[in-house]
Amino acid sequence: MMDLTPLDVRKKKEDLRRTMRGYDPAQVDAFLDLVADRLEAVIQEEVRLKEQVTLLRERLTGFEERERALNEALIAAQELREEARLQSEKQAGLKLQEADQQAEKLVGDARRATEDSERMLADLHARRASFLRGMRSLLERFLQDVAYEETRLAGSPDRAAGAPDPEESAGSDSSDSDLSEAGAEGE
Repeated sequence: MMDLTPLDVRKKKEDLRRTMRGYDPAQVDAFLDLVADRLEAVIQEEVRLKEQVTLLRERLTGFEERERALNEALIAAQELREEARLQSEKQAGLKLQEADQQAEKLVGDARRATEDSERMLADLHARRASFLRGMRSLLERFLQDVAYEETRLAGSPDRAAGAPDPEESAGSDSSDSDLSEAGAEGE
């Protein structure tokens, strides 16, 4: 197909032969001028549209690049959000684990302290019982000594019958050793 320009149409007027029975030359010339003007307008419109298409393609490319950049930024933001969520879950897990360990340690320390206190309390009860036995033994010996002394002071012959000799009871009685044990444990 041959490109037709408005100039080609205008020159064609001179190339056409004139004949007797043809079209009215004035009308043909007017029509050719009209065709040339229209063709020129169409060509100018085509040029303008091509420029506009080029401009729109450039803008479209820019928009596509922006869209791609926005998509990449959105994906990166989503990845960062997911990464931050996973990191915070991991940190929360570590904090919980650390808190559980501290709680177990505190419970263990409290149990050990309770066991130590119970042992100390049992030891104190045992010492108290030992002290009370020693005190009872000492008091019984003192009572025997007091009874003996009362009997002796009264000059009673019942000495052989009931009250033991304090010197004899001192040798055979273990109250002194109980008392000394109670005294040592009380310290």
